Amino acid sequence: MLSPQEQARYSKQIILPEIGMPGQEKLKAAKILVIGAGGLGCPVLQYLAAAGVGTIGIADGDTVDISNLQRQVLYTHQDIGSPKVAVAAQKLKALNDDITIISHPFFISSANVLDVMRDYDMVVDGSDNFDTRYLVNDACVMLGKPMVSGAIYKFEGQVSVFNYNNGPTYRCIFPEAPNAEDSPNCADIGVVASLPGIIGTIQANEVIKIITGIGEVLSGKLLVIDTLTMNTHTFHFKLNPANKNITRLKDEALSCHLPAQSISHAMLQRMVHSRQPHQLIDVREAEEHAEANIGGINIPLSILDHSYHLIAPDDTLIVYCASGKRSIRAANMLLQNGFKNVLSLEKGINNIKAAP
Repeated sequence: MLSPQEQARYSKQIILPEIGMPGQEKLKAAKILVIGAGGLGCPVLQYLAAAGVGTIGIADGDTVDISNLQRQVLYTHQDIGSPKVAVAAQKLKALNDDITIISHPFFISSANVLDVMRDYDMVVDGSDNFDTRYLVNDACVMLGKPMVSGAIYKFEGQVSVFNYNNGPTYRCIFPEAPNAEDSPNCADIGVVASLPGIIGTIQANEVIKIITGIGEVLSGKLLVIDTLTMNTHTFHFKLNPANKNITRLKDEALSCHLPAQSISHAMLQRMVHSRQPHQLIDVREAEEHAEANIGGINIPLSILDHSYHLIAPDDTLIVYCASGKRSIRAANMLLQNGFKNVLSLEKGINNIKAAP
């Protein structure tokens, strides 16, 4: 039953004959887990909270960074350094105090995903890397839960619904994760501010449709939007029954949160002052390096696998980028190709006074 306050709050939704009071009560009873409180997660969380989804879980182990504010609209400058999950929960309760927010302040992994997902009806994937997408998909298959998926790249986004009513899974359209060299998911490749809002809002709309049982769900269909031209395309795909036969989980090789060894800026400064032999490698693009850097050679991540001959094999290698994501990936590539002493600069140079 809806309280008088809830009836007033959701009145514009209740008067829609497709939703009505029964649909609004279904929304209140629903339990939705949102994985990732970043660019996609922010609009998803805001609209699900505003629409009256009764229980919303948020899973993310990240903190707010100044570079997030361009597109992650739940956060402000005052939130920098705070856990995203805690800030998001506070903002959502301020938006709608009739709903329940459950915080999971950590990154999803094969060790925790089944336990986290078990009590929810549906999962919204707002992650920014392939390893999490495959992991969440496989866990949804094992638990029989729908997955509303979104992805963004520069000016283009895509949305689909997987594992809905025994429909196709993520692996039915993307059977395997791409090679590290071909995958831009963990790199800071850039994205226009409005794109996550567009894609995240469509994801929230799919969730509302599934809960209330209205409309035509994006199951077996991948909606792709190019915001530069506003052209949209819908690609159809079918279930491969073999993709339902998942009995165990594994962490994919590509991860933005791999336990690669890191070094803080303070530790790097001490290394420099003590004249400990090392080589700095900036894996950002050339124009980023030219704008600001902390020294060393510039080998963009995109060409790193063709540039190993430029790297001193016996030195301690310090790899850096803007935020630490590309450098973690580069450090793992170097370790996998025979380099022994490789460290990633923690959190990159975004918050360091770089040399022009």
